[in-house]
Amino acid sequence: MALTADGVMKDAKASMDKALDYLKSELKGIRTGRATPALVEFIKVDYYGSPTDIKNLAAVNIAEATQLVIKPFDQGALHEIKKAIEAANLGLNPMVDGKMIRVNVPPLSGDRRKQLVAQVKKLGEDSKIAVRNVRRDANKHIDVLEKDKNAHLSEDQIADMKDKVQDLLKKHETAIDEAVNAKSKEVMEV
Repeated sequence: MALTADGVMKDAKASMDKALDYLKSELKGIRTGRATPALVEFIKVDYYGSPTDIKNLAAVNIAEATQLVIKPFDQGALHEIKKAIEAANLGLNPMVDGKMIRVNVPPLSGDRRKQLVAQVKKLGEDSKIAVRNVRRDANKHIDVLEKDKNAHLSEDQIADMKDKVQDLLKKHETAIDEAVNAKSKEVMEV
């Protein structure tokens, strides 16, 4: 496949967007003091030998501010879902109540909140590293284009492309910081 200026920019943007989307999905699973289906939706359950997300096996609803109700589509999965939630080590205590599971979300201690904020910041830093790696790769591709006589790119065009990649990086780093700050604030709310 031949490298093109447009292709390099599109790939860089798509990869940076993917890193940002991954961060946002990971942040949804970090516990705050409130009950939210995102806490358990992506926990893997051993369902007939294959790891399956809870959201694909059950309806997850908020019963009240601090309680989730999980209603499996297949009652045979009830105890496997309970085991998976316990094994996820989220500090949740699922209880089987007839054909559903009730999960009370206990309030977080101050120390646990600080641990979660540290975890949020680490996820943010990992995402920044990912987008910086995308920038590095894009710049390498631009350097290859610069040496390619068939690309017919001027020094100004090469410099402009590198500036655009840098602007894309700054935009994504800002979005990462905003997501991390919002989640940190949410975790620290009592």
